[in-house]
Amino acid sequence: MQTATFDALRGPAGAALLAQASAAYGREDEFALGTRLRRTHEPDLVAAALTQARLRARAVDKFAPADAARMFFTVDGYEQATRVAVARHRAARLAAALGPGAAVADLCCGIGGDLVELARAGLTVTGVDADPLTAAVASANVDALGLTASARVECADATTVDRTAFAAVVCDPARRGGRGRVFDPDAYRPPWSFVLSLLAGTACVKVAPGLPHERIPDGVEAEWVSERGEVKEAALWSGALAADGVRRRATLLPSGATLTDRDDPGPVVRPLGGFLYEPDGAVIRAGLVTAAAALVGGGLLDPSIAYVTAGAAVNTPFARGYRVLDTLPYDVKALRRYVREQGVGVLTVKKRGVGVEPEKLRAAVRPRGDRSAMFVVTRVAGAATVIVAEPL
Repeated sequence: MQTATFDALRGPAGAALLAQASAAYGREDEFALGTRLRRTHEPDLVAAALTQARLRARAVDKFAPADAARMFFTVDGYEQATRVAVARHRAARLAAALGPGAAVADLCCGIGGDLVELARAGLTVTGVDADPLTAAVASANVDALGLTASARVECADATTVDRTAFAAVVCDPARRGGRGRVFDPDAYRPPWSFVLSLLAGTACVKVAPGLPHERIPDGVEAEWVSERGEVKEAALWSGALAADGVRRRATLLPSGATLTDRDDPGPVVRPLGGFLYEPDGAVIRAGLVTAAAALVGGGLLDPSIAYVTAGAAVNTPFARGYRVLDTLPYDVKALRRYVREQGVGVLTVKKRGVGVEPEKLRAAVRPRGDRSAMFVVTRVAGAATVIVAEPL
């Protein structure tokens, strides 16, 4: 979509067309809908309206439904947008540290997902994006959601922005290229050198969850965030935004439960007990499995594997618990016999630290019965072992 087409979409005729497309989308075949609308509107404008209707329908997965119905998107902007729960968490943290009305620059703001929540948290936000269409979409979202009093958007190169007027900077460097996601920090745009310059001040920079821990600068806090057990992103906090003495943090949404390296007593390896715990993905990414182990009074099954064992059932948000029912050697014939004797027909296979493909193992043991079971394949005392478990 060209910027001129987007501008036309926001005009009276375009707005009416978009309302028609949105109302009919999902209820009418898209091809038939497009054919009907092109009888009275320009093809480019119809294509733009249908794209917006499609993205608004998808956006309820990331945004509040009431917001998704009013916002504008680009395809890339939607894909890269922060989920609303994560954006609200970050905005609340910035607002708590900076105070009401503090001026914040949102560099590489995209379509404005973070910008919107920063403004709603009571901050005064200037969004910046180098792409004219993306900046126009972000500005339209500020307007559509009634936030023009506290947020505005500029089209500019983030690296050229004068940051002296801002209490803090938020930045979301592009982590996608022509071949998909970019995992190497040196391939970010703006480059890693610019990220480091931001982190020398008061800043929050979004990074890929797989960021190596050794790339975290001194004095900077790295936070990994999961939502309902799925890791969503990582962010680096510096200056007045970083917690004293914290290098690594795992935060779980929607509860807001948080665990840091200050809670970590260090590694303890224990024999398999009566209970097994699988830490949340954010805990694993943050390298805080041993901190989670301490919370359940347990230890690691293996120094290099993110499973925790303990002798008691403990309720914790940082790990999912399982009762250990049995242990078996990793031997397909023995496992097949167990499945047959127990009448297992529905088999869940989890694995960690071993070269096992769950689907292939499931097919090899031939579950046929009417009972359910869970196999956790991992190393215990250095040997590949199958732990039969049930969720707590």
